[in-house]
Order: sequence, then structure tokens, then C-alpha cells
Amino acid sequence: MSSTPFPLLPYLTSIAVNYRNRLLIADEVLPRVLVGKQLFRYYKYSMNDAFTIPDTKVGRTSAPAQVEFGATAVDSSTKDYALDNPIPAIDVENAMGTPFDPEAHGTEVTTDLILLDREVRAASLVFNANNYAAANKITLTNAWSDKTLGDPIGDINTALNSMVMRPNIMVVGNAVATALQTHPEILKAFYKNLGDAGIVPLDFVATLFGLDAIYMGAGWLNTAKPGQTAAVSRVWGKFAALIVRNGLANTAGGLTFGFTAQWGTRIAGRINDPDLGMRGGTRIRVGESLAEIITAPDLGYFFTNAAA
Repeated sequence: MSSTPFPLLPYLTSIAVNYRNRLLIADEVLPRVLVGKQLFRYYKYSMNDAFTIPDTKVGRTSAPAQVEFGATAVDSSTKDYALDNPIPAIDVENAMGTPFDPEAHGTEVTTDLILLDREVRAASLVFNANNYAAANKITLTNAWSDKTLGDPIGDINTALNSMVMRPNIMVVGNAVATALQTHPEILKAFYKNLGDAGIVPLDFVATLFGLDAIYMGAGWLNTAKPGQTAAVSRVWGKFAALIVRNGLANTAGGLTFGFTAQWGTRIAGRINDPDLGMRGGTRIRVGESLAEIITAPDLGYFFTNAAA
């Protein structure tokens, strides 16, 4: 990545790169793929040609028929996402001789906000019906939270069996995860009883449907403007998505529902600010350059109204 006009500090960059918030799932759902430049090209796939069998007969002296798969080259670019955290010099002075490091702490909390913003971007793509093929989405008449009429086993199996490539992960909001974990039919499968009480591990639900994993989005977001009363809501709503995640896919190819292009690494550094308070101070800047992308709408299935 190109140089920056402010010094990148290795110890702060290390904190920013290695920081993890276990409530956030964007990196699991749309895995990061490194790109060499901010401007890059990727391939968007259509499954229409994948199952159309051409004439494979070849004459003794003729050439075989040629096959072209429905991939369209798309030019794109990563966008820069960054935040500054002001650290007054007096805070650093007061922390001397204590275990508390204001700059390290500032890097952590700023990185957390950067990652939460990424989580919102990922959720807005994955939980958007417009990013799925027309045949691969449904608004459930009976939500899975309805323990009498809801039919998660039937609904999910119907989706799995209808897709051109079987999904290997599922993404759900917190309320949908609870609906699945407490639904009587799934409780019966786990406890071998009447299914009238209990809670099932999500790992079992994943195994029940032959999935590698189910990822539950548990993050929170305050949607109120600064200065207004907090309006907190879940980042991942009451939806569910079955998707194909191919860990080997990148901008050069590979069938997968989507990924995240990443240019360079996450960075962190210090900028001197003489106007910060009476004694001046520094601003800790954390940022990264990303682009969340859906590459194959046919490789996902979207449920609206999965929980009431």
C-alpha cells in the first residue's frame, strides 16, 4: 500500500490488525481476499450455463464444441474507512506509571467501531433480498418463531434442495437463532422427546442440515443521531440466509456467494494535534481499505420473516 503522510506505529498497527470482536461475523460470512491495488477486477457469475449440456460429439477431424460459462468481468475498487480518536496529552501524562496506555486503548475502541461499520455493510448486503436470484428468496407465511405453524425443517430443506449448488453455511439474526434453537421439531431431533422445552446448540442445527456452520449476528447498533436518545437495534435483523462460501475463491475466480476485497492491511498511527486541549495531544487514526462484493446471487437463498 502507498505511504501515508502520518507515521504508522507498528505497535498500534499490530493492535488494530489483531483486534477481534467475537460478536461480529462479517469476516466469516464475506471472507477477506487480498488485492494488489485499490482498483481491481473480479468475476460475477450466472449459473445459467453451468448446467446446459452442449453437444459433446466430436468428428474424426473436427474440433470439439467450445464451452463458455456465465462470468462477467467487473471493475471495482476498495474504499477507505477510517476514524480518528483524539488523545489529549494530559491523558498520557496522567497514565504514566500505570498499566493503562491511552493510545493502545484508543486504538482498540476505534478499531471496534471500524469493524462494527464493516459489520453493518456486510449485513446490508447479505440480508438484502435484491442480492439473490428471483427463485432463491421467500417471505415466510409462518415464521420459525411460531412453534405451532412454523416449519423450519421443511422450509430449510426445500431451499437446500432447490439450489444449483448446495450451501455450506447459514447466516441468521439473533432472534432467528433463538427460534431455531427452541423450535419443537428441532428439540425433538436433539432430545428425542416431545420437544416441549429446552434449547439446542447451533452446532447441532448446522449438523442437522448438513452445514459447515451457522453464524449468528449478535452485534448491536445505535441508529440515533449524535445528541439524540439512543435507538439500539440488532445489526443482523430477523432474517436468514443460506449461502455457498468458498474459502479458495478470489478475484481471479472461484464460485462463492460473495467475499470482501482488501487492499493492504489495517493501519494505525499517530498524528500530532497542537489544538487538542490546552496542552495539545495526538489523534490515533485507524483505517482499512475494503469492498464487500456479491459475486454469485444464485449461490444464496434468503428468508424474510424468519422470526416474528
